[in-house]
Amino acid sequence: MNVRENFAMRVPPAHGIESLEGKVSPEEWRMRVDLAATYRLVAMHGWDDMIFTHISARVPGPEHHFLINPYGLLFEEITASSLVKIDVDGNKVQDAPYPVNPAGFTIHSALHMSRDDAHCVIHLHTDDGVAVSAQADGLLPLDQHAMAVVSDIAYHDYEGIALDLDERERLVADLGRDKHIMILRNHGTLTLGKSCSDAFLRMYYLERACTMQVRALSGGARPNRVNQGVAEKTAGQGAMIFEGMLGALAWPALLRKLDRTDEGYKH
Repeated sequence: MNVRENFAMRVPPAHGIESLEGKVSPEEWRMRVDLAATYRLVAMHGWDDMIFTHISARVPGPEHHFLINPYGLLFEEITASSLVKIDVDGNKVQDAPYPVNPAGFTIHSALHMSRDDAHCVIHLHTDDGVAVSAQADGLLPLDQHAMAVVSDIAYHDYEGIALDLDERERLVADLGRDKHIMILRNHGTLTLGKSCSDAFLRMYYLERACTMQVRALSGGARPNRVNQGVAEKTAGQGAMIFEGMLGALAWPALLRKLDRTDEGYKH
């Protein structure tokens, strides 16, 4: 069934889905658990947008399949076994009782197809992320969080809801070969990484920076600008820590916090 299937179908609860542990490769199962955890962590931080926005992860192997959310489940409901596996043409490659959001397919397939390092892609519509995306100057280097990521940000102009597949080539061109963060103008935020932990930590810094910018500018006072040399130094320091270093330290702690609340994502 193609991603543009009939959405009038009744979406079953995730807890009723049969576990896929032992029925997929160990590598795929680990990726499923990490991706489900990422959905739950996004919800825990209040970054979710009901059933909308998307996080995807490439399935290990040569087929270029990837996992994406079952359309109709809240992020806090998503489990490892409920994630939907599709190919780059949007076709399900494993039976699943859920549809897939077409806009999610357009954005995520573009990046998984074009970037070998795009193992995980996170796209959000947070209040502060969208607010900054609607500001003409985008993210400003006003604080340490922003300076750590600002040099790694690309921008993509709004083209409407991402249903047209020909937008994929423009998304890819705007992101380029070396950027890991994108602000979708008037729309939201996006990060990618070699793992769910890398993509999540980038998003954490990006979203924190957006919140700080909104607050700093909301009071009406003239913001203090750090000199260019210090800003560039901080950007270089940030580039060194997002590929595995931060994730190796923070990800296990995040999973421990999640496990204390609800281990259901592992089903």
